[in-house]
Amino acid sequence: MTDTAATSDRTNSATSDRTHSAASDRTDTAPGGAGSAVPDAHGTSWEDLVVSALLGTDRRTPPAGILASGKDAPAALLDSAAFHTVRRRAGLLPARAAARPEPAPRDTRRPLPEPARQRLVQLLADRAAPAGAGGRRGTAPDLTELLPQWLATAGTYDYRAPASVLPALLDAARARTDLRPGALTFAGPRGLWLARLNPDWKFALRGAPGGSALPDVRDAEAVRALWQEGLFVERVTLLGAVRAAGSEAALELLGSTWSTERAEDRLMFLDSLRTGLSGVDEPFLEQALSDRSRNVRSTAAELLSALPHSALAGRMAARAATCVSLDRTGDGPTIAVEAPHECDADMQRDGVVAVPPAGRGERSWWLGQLVEAAPLAVWPERLGGRPPEEIVTLAVQDGWRDELHAAWCRAAVRQRDAHWSRVLLGPPSAPPATGPGTSSFAERAKLLAALEPGERAEWVAAFIAAHGLSEAFQLLGVCAVPWADPLGRAVVDALDIAREAGSYPWSFSGVMGLAERCLDPSEASRLELLTATPDETESASPGAGGYWSEAFQRLVSTLRLRATMQTELAPPPATTRPAGSPTDPEDPTVAAPGG
Repeated sequence: MTDTAATSDRTNSATSDRTHSAASDRTDTAPGGAGSAVPDAHGTSWEDLVVSALLGTDRRTPPAGILASGKDAPAALLDSAAFHTVRRRAGLLPARAAARPEPAPRDTRRPLPEPARQRLVQLLADRAAPAGAGGRRGTAPDLTELLPQWLATAGTYDYRAPASVLPALLDAARARTDLRPGALTFAGPRGLWLARLNPDWKFALRGAPGGSALPDVRDAEAVRALWQEGLFVERVTLLGAVRAAGSEAALELLGSTWSTERAEDRLMFLDSLRTGLSGVDEPFLEQALSDRSRNVRSTAAELLSALPHSALAGRMAARAATCVSLDRTGDGPTIAVEAPHECDADMQRDGVVAVPPAGRGERSWWLGQLVEAAPLAVWPERLGGRPPEEIVTLAVQDGWRDELHAAWCRAAVRQRDAHWSRVLLGPPSAPPATGPGTSSFAERAKLLAALEPGERAEWVAAFIAAHGLSEAFQLLGVCAVPWADPLGRAVVDALDIAREAGSYPWSFSGVMGLAERCLDPSEASRLELLTATPDETESASPGAGGYWSEAFQRLVSTLRLRATMQTELAPPPATTRPAGSPTDPEDPTVAAPGG
């Protein structure tokens, strides 16, 4: 029997047990039945025994009939209770067996290699490295932090999850939301099938991406049926598949039920349009600006503003241009800002939120939203034909510089404009507080995400070389994994400098954790030299060298484990199967020997 079939049998067994239990309860209360309300040959009922047990045999003597054996009262009471228990079980009425669930759908992806399956079982066991004295992590790798990376790597090879690990995989995804996209994709259609049988896994049926047996997108009738009747997760997946084949067909499908969808569902469907967003989506998004849900209206406005040639982007550009202009009356050109004095109905329809958050002035709040939604291409023309490199260096009157630059940063992120992002980041050697753009590391990380991975890694590496690791944590989080060579070397060199300075490694625990997950595993051999305990200097913190040695040993062992995981996940060479052999030993449609 396959693992999937065994799961089905366990589900049927559990259902049958519950049915028998219900039948037993009915039997207990049925007149004349063999239940607990009916006295035995000694005239003793189960209720009599319960009362004696609760009050104690000293205070409530058991019925005389059960004391005839000559045993003391407590022993006689237990004997009678055992007799009643057997008598009650013998009186159970047979229950009708529940219907077996439909067989799990076939998963045609390639089977997972056995070493990788064993590794997955180990990772799913959630055996984190035990903390030592004082909360020290020791030198063993933290397996829980490697599970997301394992799932991501397995996804690149299009493996299917072994049926035997599906329950543990769904339990892990239930406990950790960061695992859900990778776990449910890896679980595939069988994971979704299994999630329907257990209420604890219903999260898999509520919009998280997961494998679903989709019809051919060219089969209009099957697509329409699934869209009308499918679970929400199936509908989201179906919409993505149809959209990949053609935006017009996806919009037509979405529009067919738009007016009857719940607000939260409309919001998630609309959010799915971010992938492959184009001018074809503009008419649908313009209609969504009048939606009855404020969140839907705001999302539609945000998506339209990401289309520089959309009508909404043009309207926002016209509004923003009236607020920002070039002033040539002084010694040199400066930027003059006149924030809006009101937020009219048309502005609100285009996504401008009228009420600012606590601590923000209304006019600055409205200005930021207008500039953020305006196409960045409007500013060179508006500000004297200057390129972005010159625009961000212009002085801004009346203290509006930070508000204006922050809005330009948000616009660059929204419009994925690498040129403006590069300019607003400034040179990596410049202190963030004195450069253009914003000093917020969260916003700078978003700007970095608009750059190509190689340029992003080089910029962060140069930033670390100039400013160290203390402010680089958020910037490292947006760099592609594994880190490129320049970035990996910069991080290791900065950690080595911190070690030689004699400080404790705890100040860099976040960066060290990122290094365990993001450094190229080939760096392990170069890091081996840092695992030795250095001689302590007079200026070093007591015991710091030992702590650093331990941290680097853990880093090296983690990198080597990651290298092993990659080897285990590498697909084996293609082999030719013997004629007549089963193609999928875990497929429930494959008959067992003798079946």
